[in-house]
Amino acid sequence: MEINNKPDVREKTLEYGIGYPVDEELIMLILGSGNKNMPIELMARKIVDVLDSSNEDDVVENLLKLKGVGESKALAIAAALELGKRRFIHLGAHIKTPRDLIPFVRNYAINTKEYFLAVTLNGGHNIIKIHVVSVGTINRTLIHPREVFVEAIKENASAVILCHNHPSGDPTPSGEDIATTKTLLEASRIIGITVLDHIIVDCENYFSFMENNLLFGKQKLAGFA
Repeated sequence: MEINNKPDVREKTLEYGIGYPVDEELIMLILGSGNKNMPIELMARKIVDVLDSSNEDDVVENLLKLKGVGESKALAIAAALELGKRRFIHLGAHIKTPRDLIPFVRNYAINTKEYFLAVTLNGGHNIIKIHVVSVGTINRTLIHPREVFVEAIKENASAVILCHNHPSGDPTPSGEDIATTKTLLEASRIIGITVLDHIIVDCENYFSFMENNLLFGKQKLAGFA
């Protein structure tokens, strides 16, 4: 007989957000249940102890040493850690050139739909966050400046980099891409948050509006400094 996760952990997380639970409660949410020999609360506490004393390379090995934690549970915890690392490794990264951003948005290139992103940056051009503005075909009537800049304003960002993927495999900007960028540039001048670039990515290449001297004036810039 398995012991189910505490309902109040799930309910409180749904009410207050994923940042609300402590580490042990996050483990409980990941695993869902313990087993007949170890309640989920005790298992979660022991797992947190293991994580605190483990390095990245020996997490699974150390988890498997815990009685009642089999391969499925050990791999579930390790997978959650790896997913979190991949998703948030961009935080604080310093962006000097368009190419510096590519590793953090390349995962969107494999999607069959177009993802339009707004990457917010502080005054030192360190990434604050990567926001998904919309999913679907890029269209200036669908990409409203309010949706692009609202999070930048909340985060007190100094600049944003626009980015989207081309599922077709050709990162060359379309007429719609250019028109949308013009609209957002005009809005950025009014709002006072600089648009450093608009980058289009596919699985192998990228196109930078800035590097191609498109819509950013006559001066060719090598980077964002």
